[in-house]
Parts: sequence; structure tokens; C-alpha cells
Amino acid sequence: MLTVGDLVRLPDLEVRIVAGRTGLGREVRWAHVTELADPVPWLRGGELVLTVGHGLGATGEERRGYVERLHAAGCAGLGVAVDTWIDRIPEEVAAAADEVGLPLLRVEGTTPFIAVVEAVADHHAATRLRAQQRVLAAQDAMARAALRAGAPGVLRELAAATGGEAVLFAPNGAVRATSGTGGRPWHASARAEGADTSRPRGMTVLEDAGATVLAQSLSFGGTALGRLALRTPPPVSTHTRMLANHAASLLAVDLRGARAARRGLHRQQARVLGLLLDDGAAPRLAADAAHLLPLPAPPLEVAVYPAARPDALLDTAADAVPDLLGEGGAADRVAMCVLPGALVVVLPDTGERPRPGERLLAELRSRPADPGAADPPDAAGACAARTAADLRGAVRRAERAAATGPGYRHVDDADPLARLRRTIAPGDAEEFVVQVLGRLREHDARNGAELVGTLRRFLENDANIEATARAMGVHRNTLRARLRTAERVSGRPLGAHHRLELMLALALDTAPPPGG
Repeated sequence: MLTVGDLVRLPDLEVRIVAGRTGLGREVRWAHVTELADPVPWLRGGELVLTVGHGLGATGEERRGYVERLHAAGCAGLGVAVDTWIDRIPEEVAAAADEVGLPLLRVEGTTPFIAVVEAVADHHAATRLRAQQRVLAAQDAMARAALRAGAPGVLRELAAATGGEAVLFAPNGAVRATSGTGGRPWHASARAEGADTSRPRGMTVLEDAGATVLAQSLSFGGTALGRLALRTPPPVSTHTRMLANHAASLLAVDLRGARAARRGLHRQQARVLGLLLDDGAAPRLAADAAHLLPLPAPPLEVAVYPAARPDALLDTAADAVPDLLGEGGAADRVAMCVLPGALVVVLPDTGERPRPGERLLAELRSRPADPGAADPPDAAGACAARTAADLRGAVRRAERAAATGPGYRHVDDADPLARLRRTIAPGDAEEFVVQVLGRLREHDARNGAELVGTLRRFLENDANIEATARAMGVHRNTLRARLRTAERVSGRPLGAHHRLELMLALALDTAPPPGG
């Protein structure tokens, strides 16, 4: 900003302050030479009016009126050259300038008006050049930050360059990243604006407690990727808008790349999960798949979403999971695969209500429709699981739950055993499990055996030798030998009473699986 005081102090100009010193802080937007008696209709405000005195007027009243009109028009000041038309500045002009606080300058004969105009123009040109250089430097810094740190880095550089705060929202309104300022009340208004589908896409401007919020929609190829919000002190300059647009472009590219990579990863992992769920897969192959698949930490929620195009729904679910569970962490360990007519998603059972599977159904139904996206499912079934070995059975039970009608249905919500499990104190449950399974676990750990797992599969198959052997991929005689070993280790035959205790102990078991 160039003030009248700055102009007076320029060493190359012979300009002296005569009156109106209280207005030396006025900003000089331009310098304008005029000899009109009333130049106001030709002014916009912020001008330093330069005159040789021809239009000042012949009477004291006219001269005072001249100064007062310039002041009312918002002029920065009045510069008068002497020894051209007049040999001194009239006293009425100086007195009026002092009264209204309009700086009155004496421009000496050694300083032509063009020198004053050029000085003002050069200052503003240099200011614009510095601003453009700062914009270019900030754009370069944001581009480097995008490569080094992704979205959080871009937001930090945008906030630093504009003196504001920045936040990136997911399509569902969840905060994906911030410039590091933490949660702020203004997030709510920016989030609500982004969720209002009646608003036009692009950049919109909001007011928040004396600050300005720029909200920019992010999309790529018609696909909604999220929303950028920047809160900055007013007034918002063109350069601030340019930086916000540049940040939006970088974020859109980053989000699109991350989305494509996430979709590709889930498609690769879907093949591995498909092996675990394939009844015809060789046991050794299924075991290898279980080691390769990064499942969430137990307990698990296995959710099944019936869909006409489950393959396309997998991409939508892959996009939605980070918005649901947050970037990284649990979201990176969610597994998906496509079955005929349904999508299977293995999620962490966080214990929160509504469950992740139910929230994912709501997310799939509420996400903005992308070009070519699958129709959202109207139903979901879910079942709890602990290990990879439990997934097949959990999927079958979840499929049956999903087939009962629209909405979300979890097997445990209608399972009496699950209700019983929730009523038993954790300490009592753990003591019971140790009494029933303790010796079997010690034997497995000592000998590398799988007696507990064998008993679980045996009970899941209604104590049927043939069905259990087929499900485990072992010979029935091998299975019988394991069951006899289990009876010997536990010290009790596998009668109805003992099987009931085993079933309850396995249902109450909360210990992590071996190696988990």
C-alpha cells in the first residue's frame, strides 16, 4: 500500500506537505492531473489530484468547496504546483484541507506532474509484481508439498500463503485433512455448505465471524471427490482465489490418484479373499491366502451387500471406506470381494453403534452418483467373525440375513447366543473359557496342533464327521484321530454336555488367534 506520507518521503520527488497532515495515512490508488472546477464525476476514489490551480476557484467559498468535494469523493490528497498558474497556495484551500484532513501537497517546479504519476504507477507495478512472485512461489511450494506430503502438505502451504486456515472434506462431509489448526467451529458451516446439493458447484463464498470462507468443490471427470474450504481475513484478493483454485486442482489430482490406487489394491486383495471363501479351494491355498490378506484386527464384521453389479459396487465401497473409518489404519485393512450377486466386505467390529457395516450401507446409499457407478444396495446382512477360518460360515449367515428384506440386519441382533454373550461379565467369561479350553490351547501351543480349531469346525458342522472332514480338506480318519486326542487332552468325552460347554466357550472366546 502506498500512502500520501510514503509519497512525500520519496527522495526523487520535490513534494512538501502544506496542510491536512492528519490524512497522511490515506492510500494513493492513482495520481490524476485535472484542471476542472469539479473533477469529482471523473474520479473513483483514492486519487491524488494534481492541479496547477486553474480550477480552484476565484473566491474563498469556491476554493473551500473544491477541497470539500474532493474529500467527500474519497480522494487521497490534493497536489498543487506553484509558479505556473498561481504563485502560492490560497489560504482558504489550506484551511479547508486542515479541517477535513485532506493532505495538501506543494509540488515544486523541479518535479513535473508526470514524475508523480510515474512514481505512483511504478510503486503499484512493483507491488503487483511482488504479489505475483509470492503467488508463484506459493504455487510451487504447494506442488512440492503435494509430492512430499499429499493433501495435508498442500493445505499447510495454502494456509501459510494466505494467512488463513484450510480444511479438506470428504464427499460425505467428514474432515479428511486440515492445515494443522485443529477442529474449528467454522468447519460446521463449510461442511453444511458442501453437503447442500442445491448450491452450484465450483467456488462459493461464505461469511464467518468477520472472516471469509472460500468453499471449492473438487471433482474429476464428473466424479465428486470432496470439498476444499479456506477461511481467510477479508478482503479476499484475486491472488487468494488463484491460490485456492491451484490448491483445489492439486488436491483433486491427489485424491483421484489415491482413489485409483485404493481401488486397484482392493481388486487385488479381492482375489485373495475370494480364495478364502471358496469351498472348492485347496486347504493349503486357502491357508496361504489367509497369511497374505491384511485383515482387520479381531473381532470382525462380515457384511454382505446384494447388488446387480457387485463388481462396480466394489469400487464405490473402496472410495467410501476411508471416509467411513479415516485414512490409513483400519481403512487399509478392510477386505472386499465379489460373489455372484453380492459384495462382501470384512470390516473391524469397533463395538460402536451403529456398526461399521450399517454405516457403510448408509454411505453407499448417500454418496453422490458417479458416472457409470453401480446402483446403491438397499439391504445388507452382517455376521461376526474372529479369524480367517470363520469367514466362510459368517458369509453364509450374513447372506441369509440380507435376504430377509431391505435395511441392515446383523445376525447377532436376532441370535439368542449373542444376546447371552453380551450379558456375561468379561471376567466370568474369560474364566469359563480357560476352564473349558485351557488344556486344549496348551496342547496346541506345545505341539503345533489345531485341536481348538478342529473342534470349532466340528461343532459348526453339527458334529458330522463327513461334513467336517470335507470342509477342512482332511481324511475322516485324520479327523477322528484329532477328536480322540481332544478327548484325551480335555479328559472328557465329546458327549452332548461337553459339546455344549465347548460351543459356549468358543462363543465367549475373546483371546486373539495364534499369531494374531
